[in-house]
Parts: sequence; C-alpha cells; structure tokens
Amino acid sequence: MATLLRGEVRAILQPAGHAQYQGAYYPPGVPFKEVRRGPFDGKADIAVRPDADGELPRHMTFGGGRVVYEYDGRDKTGRAVYRYSPVLSPSHREVMRGVAEVYAEHARVKEGQ
Repeated sequence: MATLLRGEVRAILQPAGHAQYQGAYYPPGVPFKEVRRGPFDGKADIAVRPDADGELPRHMTFGGGRVVYEYDGRDKTGRAVYRYSPVLSPSHREVMRGVAEVYAEHARVKEGQ
C-alpha cells in the first residue's frame, strides 16, 4: 500500500462504468467485458491529492496520457474510485484492434478442430 502524505486519499482503478464506455469503439467479435477493461484495473496502491479547492482530480492518466481513468466517486471504505475511460484513452482503439485479432484467431482455430 502507498504511504499517504497529508491530505492524500487512497484510490483504486476499476473497469469502465456506463458513463465511461458509452460511445467507445467496440469491434465485432469482441465480448463487451473487454471494452470495459482497462490495463490497470484493480490497482489499489495509488494515492491522489485533492486540488486547492478540495476536489479530487477528474482524470488520472498513465502511459504518457494514452490511458485515462475518470473519477467516479468514493467506495464504501472512502477510497477514490477511478474508472477506465475508453472514450478518453487514445490507446483504446489500437488495443481493441489487437484484442479483436486474438479473438478472431481463436475462432479460426476452434473452427479447424
């Protein structure tokens, strides 16, 4: 677990909710669960620092800004919940193309059995 500095709040990264995945690129043949999944989901050793006005940052980015998580309130334990945002993540379309290729390959292998 991350050591909290004064004012910091523990955070957790989660898969996209409805607000985050609405309108996201969704290739044919890929299960919907893959569209919602972000590369850092479940990561809980994160802390965020509120802005000067006391609000938590709206977005958290990774990979040079290519992966975006969006603030979605707090959980029962008081942690800040950030959900993967495929719509705001520049890498999402590229990743989904790769996922679609893997699913297509598995389907071809399965047909050949």
